[in-house]
Order: sequence, then structure tokens, then C-alpha cells
Amino acid sequence: MKKREQLEKTSLLIRRNIIEMCSSTRSGHIGSSLSVVDILVVLYENIVKGSPPDPERDRVILSKGHACAALYAILGYKGWITAERLKSFATNGCLLGHHPHWEPDIGLEANTGSLGHGLSIGCGLAFAAKKMRSSSRTFIILSDGEANEGSVWEAAAFAAHQKLNNLCMILDANSYQAMGHTKDILDPINHVEKWKAFGWHTIEIDGHNVMALNNTFMKFGLTQKPFAIIANTIKGKGISFMENNILWHYRSPQGKEYELAMKELQ
Repeated sequence: MKKREQLEKTSLLIRRNIIEMCSSTRSGHIGSSLSVVDILVVLYENIVKGSPPDPERDRVILSKGHACAALYAILGYKGWITAERLKSFATNGCLLGHHPHWEPDIGLEANTGSLGHGLSIGCGLAFAAKKMRSSSRTFIILSDGEANEGSVWEAAAFAAHQKLNNLCMILDANSYQAMGHTKDILDPINHVEKWKAFGWHTIEIDGHNVMALNNTFMKFGLTQKPFAIIANTIKGKGISFMENNILWHYRSPQGKEYELAMKELQ
């Protein structure tokens, strides 16, 4: 079990790797990737059991697939994706594109990025694991903008009805989506109340507090309900001029911006 200092150090490294990957190819969704880093680090360092190709392994699906630079970086850190493949990120003919493609041997458990699909896939995995009496658990990471999709709520209702307590949904609630603030585009009213109303055991936390994340994940599976974590995060977390700045949904840092970003992550 990794401690706070170790987890925070790993998060810093992952953020640096994201900046390097996206800057070198002038692509990627940096703001969205940076907000989800601490969630992924705690999951892969302390919570997820097993690794490919173990059929009993836990599955992690990044439904907000546009933030895949963060997922690739943590899988590279774990040694599941080689450094050579990471360098090819988002280049012509590469196998690591702007959205994950199914390749379970390296930890990519589903094709994602068409928003609204990940939770349905996760429900299928969790339901199958129940039927097969498997110990495998499924973790799905959604964005708050993605929660505008009706398919998310169809899946949420199914999971509650089937009592899928081996399914954990983490909402990366950074309050922004591609074109603006989530409340201005489609106000979610209250994430916690909505997931509770759909029958999920729901906890709200600071999505950048690694120990709060760790302690909350440890409560997963203790009830007969699917588990929802509302993780309040900051888009562009870790780099002052990117935080809560919608411009960094698509931009990549070049020149002085790159130098300043890397300096802040030292």
C-alpha cells in the first residue's frame, strides 16, 4: 500500500509525462487528462488487483476516453505499455490514438471516447463477473459532461436493479466540458442526489486528495449497491495557467508555455 508522499510523487511524474506526450505531438486533451491523474494513480497503485492477462483481474475503463494521455501514462508507469509505444502517441500509424482502443494485454479494456458508452460496458463486465462468481471488479471513470448522455442513466438504473456491488463509478467532476462550464450547458443540479436517486451508494470527495480517494475506494463492495464516487476535481490540475481554463481542453503547450508547465511540475 503506497503512502501519501509516494502517491503524490507518482501523480507529479504522471503529469510531467502527460505534458511531454501532448507537447511533442501537439495534440491531446491536457486539461481533461490532468484532472483525472490522482484518481488513476490511487487506483493503479493501491486498489486495482491483478494485471493482464489474469482473467480474475480488476478492470478499469476510462469512459472519458479523450483523457487517454493520463491512462497511457499510468499504464506506462506500471510497465504495461512500453516507453517506445508511448513515444508514438497520436502519431501517424500509431497504436495509441486520441481515444483508447481495446487491447487488454496492455490494460486497455474497451474502446472509449464516444461518450456515454463506458458505464454500459462496465455493467456488462460486472454482470458477467457476478454470473461466473468471479472476484473481478470493474471501475468506470466518467466525466461530468459525459453525464449529459441518456445512456449513462440507463446503465445506472440497470446496475442498481442488478445489485452490481462489484461495479464502481468515479465521476471526474471538473465542472467543464468541451465548449464551456457544465452548469451553463446542461445543469446537472446535484450529482450526489442524482446517483443516490438511481440507487447507488454515493460518496462525494476531493478528487485530488489521494488519501481521501484511497480511503473511499476501501469502502467499495461493503454494500449490496453499485458504488459511486463523486470526485470534485480541477480541469488542468497542477499547472496554474491551465487550471479552470477551457482553452486547455484542446491546446498543447509549446515553447515558453511548455517550459513554464514543466517548471511548475518539478
